[in-house]
Amino acid sequence: MTESARPHGSFFGRRKGHKLRLHQADLIAQLLPQLSVDMSSPAPSDLRALFDVAVDAVRLEIGFGGGEHLVAEALAHPQLGFIGCEPYVNGMAKILAQIETHEIRNIRLVAGDAAELLAWVPPQSLTRIDLIHPDPWPKRRHWKRRFVQDATIVAMARAIPPGGEFRFVCDIDSYVEWTLAHLVRAPQFEWLAQHADDWRLPWPNYTMTRYGRKATREGRRASYLRFRRTNISQ
Repeated sequence: MTESARPHGSFFGRRKGHKLRLHQADLIAQLLPQLSVDMSSPAPSDLRALFDVAVDAVRLEIGFGGGEHLVAEALAHPQLGFIGCEPYVNGMAKILAQIETHEIRNIRLVAGDAAELLAWVPPQSLTRIDLIHPDPWPKRRHWKRRFVQDATIVAMARAIPPGGEFRFVCDIDSYVEWTLAHLVRAPQFEWLAQHADDWRLPWPNYTMTRYGRKATREGRRASYLRFRRTNISQ
């Protein structure tokens, strides 16, 4: 697979880990179908129609892990709709428990591949895409498995309107360098950093994830990258 030919529906990573507890399994069986985005049908012309509450705009988080960041964003911004994409079953079970506890109504979920979702959504339908501590695939032979590729950048550019953002957080220097190299050469995006602290420090009101705290304890420093969608179409 090349960067320019990442197939829709491809996925690299674990889908299941520890055995689910009884209530977690019940949430997967009962609550997840209510919140899942049905990509077997054409996307609505307006993604806001996916939500049963009124929302002003829709954002996407790719690979939300345990859901800490996504849940915090949804609670902080009830006027926005959020789609979370996570193929890892245990992560899905964790966020479902939080959605149930907090009675969150502005989150929809995709238990699968974000590349497929990006191909499904209407053009310019996502005001922001977040990729927080993705799997870095550190071995060179696995670099093609990283989410950030030329093809996925094009797919994100299609989904984000001018002025929208792609935000990336990572504590692995090689993946940060990889992402910068790919995004800087992409005319559809511009890096927003003007000073070192713009990428060394989290943006305002950022919710630190459990993985982020672990990285800090282990002496790894994350980078916080923001890229704005330009008016350039290709």
